[in-house]
Amino acid sequence: MHILMVTTSHDQLGDTGHKTGFWLEELAAPYYVFVDDGYKVTLASPKGGQPPLDPKSDDADSQTEDTQRFKSDSKAQGELANTYPLAGINAADYDALFYPGGHGPLWDLVIDPDSIRLIQDFLKAGKPVAAVCHGPCVLLNAVDDKGQSVVDGKEVTGFTNAEEAAVGLTEVVPFLLEDALKAKGGDFLCGGDWDDFVVTDGLLITGQNPQSSASTARAVLAKLSKLTNWPGQGAG
Repeated sequence: MHILMVTTSHDQLGDTGHKTGFWLEELAAPYYVFVDDGYKVTLASPKGGQPPLDPKSDDADSQTEDTQRFKSDSKAQGELANTYPLAGINAADYDALFYPGGHGPLWDLVIDPDSIRLIQDFLKAGKPVAAVCHGPCVLLNAVDDKGQSVVDGKEVTGFTNAEEAAVGLTEVVPFLLEDALKAKGGDFLCGGDWDDFVVTDGLLITGQNPQSSASTARAVLAKLSKLTNWPGQGAG
């Protein structure tokens, strides 16, 4: 079984002059949920190569066992430095699609045509698509065969308006994810601020925030276990 993880290539936090990118915990925790259960993982991004890391996600306060493990893992670091460009990725080669968040995706992945193509191809093929925190923004411009938003009528979650306000970026981000998912017809559910909260509706799996990263990945394994006979531990 083979999982594609897609990170942002965008590193500018609006007009603030500060850097953004992908959130380390949201990549590291799912990565190890997958590889420790025997899954192959490929990392990709719009531009390929080394994606930008949100520097705040590398602060001491943001460190976890998974982030520390990832930073000291030479194999993982080599894969991160050489992500595959999305333009060359074929959905047929993978069994599930996973998007870590960070604020970067709000600027690039939300409108990236290759990302949108992949999401649509995965869903059409009956394969799970998962995203955590700001990652669910990638779903906003994907549509089904009838031209309807893939989140229309679906239960979804993501970084909430309250959480965005708590980090002081309500006026910086190009849109509020909670509002945008609702505007596309999504039935937005959430826990309290910083709660571990995951929603699965059909092939869509979404997590609310960094605290939900590992749980979102485990929900992917649970979904795959229902779709396949894969005997991995996480498929039990």
